[in-house]
Amino acid sequence: MHNAIRIFVGCDPNDCDLEQMMVLEYSARKHASRPVEITWMRLSRDPASPWYCDPARGRGWRTEKWSTPFSAFRWAVPAAAGFQGRALYMDADMLVRCDMAELWDLPLHGDAIVAGRRDGDGNGWRSCVALWDCERARAHLPSLEALRAKRHANREMKQYFADRPHLVQHLDARYNSIDGEGLAADDIRILHYSDMGTQFSHRYALPRLRAEGRHHWFDGEVVPHARHDLTELFDRDYRDAIDAGYTPDAYRNAVPFGDVVKASQKDYTGNRPRPERRSWFQRLWAGAARG
Repeated sequence: MHNAIRIFVGCDPNDCDLEQMMVLEYSARKHASRPVEITWMRLSRDPASPWYCDPARGRGWRTEKWSTPFSAFRWAVPAAAGFQGRALYMDADMLVRCDMAELWDLPLHGDAIVAGRRDGDGNGWRSCVALWDCERARAHLPSLEALRAKRHANREMKQYFADRPHLVQHLDARYNSIDGEGLAADDIRILHYSDMGTQFSHRYALPRLRAEGRHHWFDGEVVPHARHDLTELFDRDYRDAIDAGYTPDAYRNAVPFGDVVKASQKDYTGNRPRPERRSWFQRLWAGAARG
């Protein structure tokens, strides 16, 4: 698509993230002042796919250390874009509240090949929203084949860029607001409901998967999100997407991948403090997460 904002989104290959995908696309297009082109990145059994993975034969992506079914895909975005032009990486668990052109048109200064939010200590950055200059990134990223073969691809690439901070331009934290933090909802440009245990989509996805006899890829404890206003924000966009003709079923994978070999998240504690004792509601959600 000519002059489109190219967004590459990491998501699950077994239909666990359908509601997230729907809300992300709806919210991104709702505010966009120019065309948006979305590539859903999910594990595939097809050897011709950039996301090819065959764990039984040890081919393609090595996923066994991943916390999600797409953890290291972000480093393959410039290659998937043909090392041409710009490309924006996003996790699926995001709700857009701005015109994506604001981010897309951001100048990259000096030696920077990517824009991303810096961590508070300044020694690292959050790659879950990343604007890449794909041509300039070629000199710093492994080939797709080499990247897929790395058992610790995500960790190694994080360290590579941590050691070379001049390659990363700081991105305003409002474009990657982790679970809202201290921001008012109206100040958030892109909401990243990052905590895997409190994701707003669970209330829709878990009952759907249970009815289908399937399990969610997140096997940790599920509890309510601390920000009721952001929960309502997601629910509103979910309903508005449905009213606009979107449907979670439209995002189903034509050929589900099957079992993903990845790290368990049963001990995951996320971004929020854990109560010593759980309410009946929290126990109910935890049971739903386990199927």
